[in-house]
Amino acid sequence: MRELCIPLPDFLDQQIANVEVTINGEKRKYNFRVESFLWEVNDESTTDENLRLEKRINRLKQNIESYDNNWRLVQIFKPAKESKHIQVLFRQKM
Repeated sequence: MRELCIPLPDFLDQQIANVEVTINGEKRKYNFRVESFLWEVNDESTTDENLRLEKRINRLKQNIESYDNNWRLVQIFKPAKESKHIQVLFRQKM
């Protein structure tokens, strides 16, 4: 097993959660960060939902590619239907 799900109540944007795990007596520390990126596209000339989605995905891809190299992408959360932001989980590289 390589993954554990640890619920973190009230974990807000741009906060860092420090998680320490002991495996066979060896302690390991991990840092996680949730970031919010703009998801809404304010392009009045585009009524095609597929094109709007493509623009959103391309902008998200650019945000992730230009993110601090000391952090690794872990998960992209599904935004709420009318959300203006999308949340992304990163783990700090060791």
